[in-house]
Amino acid sequence: MMPVWSEKLLGGNVHFDKTLVFANISLLCIGYLIVSSASLHIGLTGMGSIFYYPVKQLIHITMGIVAALAVYCVPMRLWETYGTQLFFLGIALLILVLIPGLGVKVNGSTRWIALPGFRFQVSEAVKLSVVIYMAGFVTRHRDLVADSAYGLIRPLAFLSTACGLLLMEPDMGSAVVVMVIAMGVMFLGGARIQQFILLVACIVVAGALAIVFSEYRQKRINSFLHPWDDPLGDSFQLIQALISFGSGGRTGVGLGAGVQKLFYLPEAHTDFLFSVLAEELGFIGVLTVIVLFAVIVWRAFVIGEMAEALGERFSAFIAYGLGVWFAFQSFVNMGVNMGILPTKGLTLPFMSYGGGSMIIMCSAMALLYRVNTEIQQKLSAGKKEVHYG
Repeated sequence: MMPVWSEKLLGGNVHFDKTLVFANISLLCIGYLIVSSASLHIGLTGMGSIFYYPVKQLIHITMGIVAALAVYCVPMRLWETYGTQLFFLGIALLILVLIPGLGVKVNGSTRWIALPGFRFQVSEAVKLSVVIYMAGFVTRHRDLVADSAYGLIRPLAFLSTACGLLLMEPDMGSAVVVMVIAMGVMFLGGARIQQFILLVACIVVAGALAIVFSEYRQKRINSFLHPWDDPLGDSFQLIQALISFGSGGRTGVGLGAGVQKLFYLPEAHTDFLFSVLAEELGFIGVLTVIVLFAVIVWRAFVIGEMAEALGERFSAFIAYGLGVWFAFQSFVNMGVNMGILPTKGLTLPFMSYGGGSMIIMCSAMALLYRVNTEIQQKLSAGKKEVHYG
């Protein structure tokens, strides 16, 4: 039993999905170990201490847990009420990051706002706001989404603004994630398959045009299709990542014993953390992480199914949207590391180094915990019996 003060703080009886919590904590712990391993030498040469990045990441995780507790305490009805405002706040932040002097440029992209102690990547907050906004939209306009093409086009008009601002940073990876979240929620919300396919085709064409009219995106596609044409230039990251996977074998070379992270593999503790894991923990480590992400996505959809069966459509689409987000972003990051997708600057959820990403991912998971708690409370009250997998 929880103490009375804890129950009041967290909004009544707390119900945690043990499988979901186990997978979540496991990813955080594995990620912390690999970030520490991948960053010790960087901290020593750049910051004068091998513990610089491990300590910072531990602070990031602590901040993420604090943010998660705050998010968990907010009832779902409030998220539904203020979802649209949160989305437009995200748009405002995307505009702010493009203002000279406010946005921080790293490796040619302006994606961050400097906060005390760390840089905050605005696109991560926008992804969470899109999940909340789209869940509210399909809940309020169920018939419109199911019966009219306008029901699909209307939210995309606002989302295209967010994607346009993301492309200006430039951050095509996050723009694609935003559209996938939106399309996934609308599809699960009952959009007609014919209209949905047509809309997907239009988005694919728009994405192709964004590549055609951008020289640096063309270079990324060319380096992906022909990596050995320029092994020391545009394809350097991809080739070093593939070497990491090849070196790891079945069980890996051992935690901390990897070689590729030693200035061969760029962004080893952030975007290419999965490659370090593959080298040091091998196929077993890679498979473990994939299974843990699969468990999180599975439980998200199970919780969404429960919520929908209870008539809590907003909560259901929050769970579905989070499941789509976690699945797609982790797949893209892993796919880039394994050389099956072009290079994109997307973090591996719950694992990559970074304060903003960790805070938002922990907050997103807390939102899923909140959905589960509220539907379990409703079930405990005896209002309805639901059977789920």
